[in-house]
Amino acid sequence: MRFSQRAEAVSPFFAMEFGRRAAELEAAGHRVVKLNIGEPDFGAPPAFLRAVREVSDGRALAYTGALGLTELREAIARFTDEQFGAPVDPRRVVVTTGASAALLLSCAALIDPGDEVLVGDPSYPCNRRFAESFGARVRLLETDPASHFQLDAATVADAWGESTRGVMVASPSNPTGTSLAYDALLDLCEAARERDGWRIVDEIYLGLADGDRHSVAADDPGAIVVNSFSKYFGMTGWRLGWAIVPDEMVPVAERLAQNYYICPPTPAQLAALTCFEPETIAVAEQRREVLRERRRLVLDGLARIGLSVPTEPDGAFYVYVDVSGTGLTATRFCDRALAEAQVALTPGKDFGDAGAERYVRLSYATSSDDLALGVERLGTFVAAL
Repeated sequence: MRFSQRAEAVSPFFAMEFGRRAAELEAAGHRVVKLNIGEPDFGAPPAFLRAVREVSDGRALAYTGALGLTELREAIARFTDEQFGAPVDPRRVVVTTGASAALLLSCAALIDPGDEVLVGDPSYPCNRRFAESFGARVRLLETDPASHFQLDAATVADAWGESTRGVMVASPSNPTGTSLAYDALLDLCEAARERDGWRIVDEIYLGLADGDRHSVAADDPGAIVVNSFSKYFGMTGWRLGWAIVPDEMVPVAERLAQNYYICPPTPAQLAALTCFEPETIAVAEQRREVLRERRRLVLDGLARIGLSVPTEPDGAFYVYVDVSGTGLTATRFCDRALAEAQVALTPGKDFGDAGAERYVRLSYATSSDDLALGVERLGTFVAAL
């Protein structure tokens, strides 16, 4: 069988590869601490699960509109206003099959073969894979601890070329858990707008950010803003996300969604209406505080065992750890940590080229007990190197 050049060019997602190897060790009887996957261990909120049972009563669960249930789009618009200070017209809300589908629709709508797209390095790899799938030439722009591993307006302006069409940015980000100050994020978007460029702003972790949380949708109606039920609400497997798109993009997104996947899953949409009720918001906020406590546990533990975190995260549930002081590359560190300490991590090469063999991503989305055990095992492993 002959596969497409597109398929052959896609590299493995190493977070999942280490997950597979961790599963093999577990099957062999080992107790593995899995800190490689960004998946909250809380599960979906109780009200959502009650609603799922209710809609599973045998009723017909037909297709919804391609853009999602009207009631859910309205609820997302209210949530964006109340939680993120961004009043938006519900018409601009596109409910999708996970945030991945929101990125799929956005890239399909905006990218032609040969277009250059600017992306920070490091960054979540799947975002740029979507762009590449539609023929984009993704240009990775190196960031570092001094910039909190984030792009800024000056970097984007300097890199913008004749074939550049847009920029993708995430705040807070995966893999570093760091944010771009809101004013600086608006400046970055303005730098793209001034050059007639589009901007996709990934706000998937905005609900888990520290302090005040503001959506770019409040001040840049031309931006495509992507969010998800997976992280803040802990609903990874239910595959629901959304995008807030410019008004003129609504019919384009609708046509693409109709053809790509018809509509988001109906049962999940119906049950997701409960996510915006006070009970569920209270649960999500309490979980946010738990994640902040876990972050402190991890940061203190890593400092104790001599592993450096050059820029502390302020959102999401990741720590980007500098392992260069151990004398191992990041990939070798992850290989040996899994084999010798039974701790699964993700090497930096998943997220770009800059610091790929210097940094390791640790996810603290699991229980405090597992985090404490994982840090203890890593301490023993590092001390023995």
